Amino acid sequence: MTKPLRPDLFDPACPSSALPFRIGDKWTALVIRCLEDGPRRFTELRVPMARVTPKVLTETLRAMERDGMLTRTHYPEIPPRVEYELTGLGRSLLGLLESCCTWADEHLPEVLAARAEHETRTG
Repeated sequence: MTKPLRPDLFDPACPSSALPFRIGDKWTALVIRCLEDGPRRFTELRVPMARVTPKVLTETLRAMERDGMLTRTHYPEIPPRVEYELTGLGRSLLGLLESCCTWADEHLPEVLAARAEHETRTG
């Protein structure tokens, strides 16, 4: 018998509903990895993240800045230069990302096998 869900689990007053769950989106973890060794310019981020469009990368960076995970520094030069850098809050996610990568390394064969079996079942 399964345990019933707590009625307050999704209560809007719960602190977890205010947390920025940016780490779970498609690109945030990759941005954090790209910035873990120091500040980078937009064009430097585009190289390892070639699959993301400039628009989506810009949206991701803005959301991460809004949530306090990175800073955007504009240098008044010609041509203008902008750098992105992780804040302490953003850096605090590095350990979590490492744990996720370790889990993925250990369980990837199981996940791939489950996907293959699901495709066989569902056609």
